[in-house]
Amino acid sequence: MTEQATHLWIRAEQRANEERVGITPEGVKSLLDKGLRVTIEDSATRVLPTGAYAEAGAEIAPEGSWPDAPRDALIFGLKELPEGDAPLHHRHIMFGHAFKGQSGAGAFLSRFTRGGGALYDLEYLVDKDNRRVAAFGYWAGYAGAAVSLLAYAAQDRGETCPPVSTWKNAEAMRAEVATALNGATPRALVIGALGRVGSGARALCEELDLKVTQWDMAETAHGGPFPEVLAHEVFFNCILAMPGVPQFVPADAGSRDRALRVIGDIACDPTSAYNPVPVYDAATSWAAPVTRVHDTPPLDVMAIDNLPSLLPLESSQDFAAQLLPHLATLDAMDAGVWGRARATFDHHAKETSR
Repeated sequence: MTEQATHLWIRAEQRANEERVGITPEGVKSLLDKGLRVTIEDSATRVLPTGAYAEAGAEIAPEGSWPDAPRDALIFGLKELPEGDAPLHHRHIMFGHAFKGQSGAGAFLSRFTRGGGALYDLEYLVDKDNRRVAAFGYWAGYAGAAVSLLAYAAQDRGETCPPVSTWKNAEAMRAEVATALNGATPRALVIGALGRVGSGARALCEELDLKVTQWDMAETAHGGPFPEVLAHEVFFNCILAMPGVPQFVPADAGSRDRALRVIGDIACDPTSAYNPVPVYDAATSWAAPVTRVHDTPPLDVMAIDNLPSLLPLESSQDFAAQLLPHLATLDAMDAGVWGRARATFDHHAKETSR
């Protein structure tokens, strides 16, 4: 009897403003060459056209048809599933946002336990040293720096940052920021400069010939205070909120003597008790990219929580290249990164069901 091929089903993203995809047509061809079966749903918004996947050999399914996929298919997407309470019967590969006590996490995980499915969370896809194998961090940093600098430029015009939407590519984004700055050269400080996110923020600033102060663990180990942050016009926080992370910006920063005009909180965790930028309490959006927390002189916070989506082409290509070697091992899901991801799900699902 011939063994059935592992079946990867790539669903269409249904979140607003989400054009990214986790695999390219070239990646699909690579998986087909390894003997996997690949289906991709049609999508009018995906940054890479459905036709390119068809030419690579993928089977095409209607948008949103994944609930009717064969039970053994692995459903692969990036962002959250549509709202609902129906039991989930499939194994899903996605960013689930359900293992840190997030709102609604328990109800979401119960959909898997009730349906016999499982969540292989991309955030918890880690190697044997517990390091993530694929992330969008670099392009989050790059795009976050861009929007923050647009906010700085808007202040120079006596305005607040206008709405943003997807850019065709990084070159177009960089050109728009350069035009908006109109020769201005704000000094920037990046905390977390050696990580993926900080590297992206640093890269854009350097491409614009801005002076960048680069800090990482060594420079923040003393725990603060950090008056240097207030001495820069723009500050990029690229450090996730967690126990032990110091406060980089004082809560009363707005009323202090400062050069600081824009905070790009790229890590963006305003509701955390460990938030290192405690001057605001809610994420911003594409429609309203900044929150003004002080008026004279202005202090704006940029805290968009889906920054890589602003550059769907580069962020998709980069993430897909990182993930592809691991998708190629889907026929051995009990081992390696997939086995570790399943163990993480099983632990949290068990905790939730207690």
